[in-house]
Amino acid sequence: MSPDDRVYAYSAVLLGSPILLKLFDHNQTLAARVFRLIKQQEILLTVNRPHSEVMSINHAAGESPVVVSQPVFELIARARAASVLPGSLFNFTIGPLVKRWKIGFQGNSVPPLAEIQALLALTNPHHVILNDRDRSVFLQKSGMEIDLGAIAKGYIADLVRDFLRQEGVEDALINLGGNVQTLGGAADSESGSWGIGLKKPFAGPDELIGVINVRGKSVVTSGVYERYFELAGKRYHHILDPRSGYPLDNELLSVTVISADSIEGDIYTTLLYGMGVEKGLAYLAARPEIEAIFVTRDGQVISSSARQFTFTLLDEDFHQA
Repeated sequence: MSPDDRVYAYSAVLLGSPILLKLFDHNQTLAARVFRLIKQQEILLTVNRPHSEVMSINHAAGESPVVVSQPVFELIARARAASVLPGSLFNFTIGPLVKRWKIGFQGNSVPPLAEIQALLALTNPHHVILNDRDRSVFLQKSGMEIDLGAIAKGYIADLVRDFLRQEGVEDALINLGGNVQTLGGAADSESGSWGIGLKKPFAGPDELIGVINVRGKSVVTSGVYERYFELAGKRYHHILDPRSGYPLDNELLSVTVISADSIEGDIYTTLLYGMGVEKGLAYLAARPEIEAIFVTRDGQVISSSARQFTFTLLDEDFHQA
């Protein structure tokens, strides 16, 4: 590796995750600007701060519309559109149920059925009313909440990519903890592509099923192993089915989406999780710009296609179907 190929890594903790930025120029000032951009977006979009625009909407649920900034309105519109698709597992109004389960946040019990059913009544995305004229958002029922967490990381990863491009950066990687967005390739690798690990479910943090190689693409993975608890021999994970209010139960351990935009990765990992392998593959056949890797409970690694990436299997417990 020549001195020109040296990679410089910068890190911070934002969005509740370790954030990693890789550049091929030593530029602490640029890295600081990237992290500042992420922090600004976190303040704008989070539900973990009492005074964000999103929390203003939630506080006014059942009472009055709230006018928000154009970027927040557009992101809410995007999340709503994905949420109202027929049979969609993506639901940005599912917050009340997520809070009740508390999976990944000391939650270790199954809520009573009556509570789940009562909360389900507060998770209908059709009850989010958007007014394009004044950029207002109204939650029709008191107790409703919207949460952009399922889409915010992808949105921010794409903003960082666009910002780096504006700054003249040709090759870089930003990892927002599950959302990886890349510019160009990796000069420090033999293939010239970025190698992104596909995690082995329910294993150590450094154990991989394989490596996905991409250039200028986003890689987003969602898995049932990320947050869960076990009770009476049954595992309850954080991916809730908005139709039932319970964790989704199908053949999948993880879904990875390879696409140009990371926000698409956020949306499609969730949509495809709900579809399962067979329907997911059929759905993607008409969408060549989106590719996916499905990992199943019986150890299969299934790719919808491989035009935008290459995959190298590393773990003998799994096999490519």
